[in-house]
Amino acid sequence: MLKKNPDKEMMITLLGKELYDVWDEVCASIENLYAMDCLWNNGGKTWTYEYKYRRGGKTLCALYARDTQIGFMIIFGKNERTKFEQERDKYSIKVQFIYDEAKTYHDGKWMMFDLKNKEDIPELIKLLAIKRKPNKK
Repeated sequence: MLKKNPDKEMMITLLGKELYDVWDEVCASIENLYAMDCLWNNGGKTWTYEYKYRRGGKTLCALYARDTQIGFMIIFGKNERTKFEQERDKYSIKVQFIYDEAKTYHDGKWMMFDLKNKEDIPELIKLLAIKRKPNKK
């Protein structure tokens, strides 16, 4: 846990205004569809911050931030991988590539997306729906 969660100004200083707008839109998109607990943490060795969306002890996804970079992590278990593979042609080549290159561990396939703009957000939201159906209307 962090001693103090970063505020908007701290995040803008870290990411830059343009990337902060991407961060903000990703968060808003998730929060419009999902009622989740949001947890800040340090980002380990690689990232400055981790921001997780969890509910019922299960993580939906995590956002990571460091100097001028955003990471979006989603982990697919066996059932989610099966669902994705059945409809993989509905996703961009970029998403398919990240899926194919992602390392599979005992708890699932760990996919990390490097967010540079808002264009990827709709596909990320589609991936979240494979993991968990939206619970907000």
